[in-house]
Amino acid sequence: MTVPHPDGLGVPHAADLVVPARRPPLHGQAPVVAVVALGGGIGAAARYGAALLWPTPTGGFPWSTFWVNIVGCAVIGVFMVVITDVWAAHRLVRPFFGTGVLGGFTTFSTYAVEAERLIGAGRPGTGLAYLAATLLGALASVWLAVAAARRVLAVRQR
Repeated sequence: MTVPHPDGLGVPHAADLVVPARRPPLHGQAPVVAVVALGGGIGAAARYGAALLWPTPTGGFPWSTFWVNIVGCAVIGVFMVVITDVWAAHRLVRPFFGTGVLGGFTTFSTYAVEAERLIGAGRPGTGLAYLAATLLGALASVWLAVAAARRVLAVRQR
């Protein structure tokens, strides 16, 4: 319902106004932001360490990033089974480890840049193989890790 306005514009009636839901105060989210940042720093440092230990030669297949992403997906699969089926984790565990550590450890951006570099360097077959192998490997890794974790838990519960 609108109230007539001298200019012919309709002004909403006070009863028709919707009050937006109140957002939680930012300081209530501060612990979550802090643990995600801390975990992300730890995960990114671990990924950087892996790249230093196993550097990719120019124009070569980026094995370090490939395996970091595969291992990270396997760990997230096991982690999700553990925190959903076994352990009632503290509310900050999932953002710290799942989003922070594993989000910082695994990397979509480096994966995309490395594929683009391979294609740009005249190695489109290798670049496309890297894209496909990482995608399929990551999906298979998380699926196998979830299945293995559930199987281990089922055997332990007997």
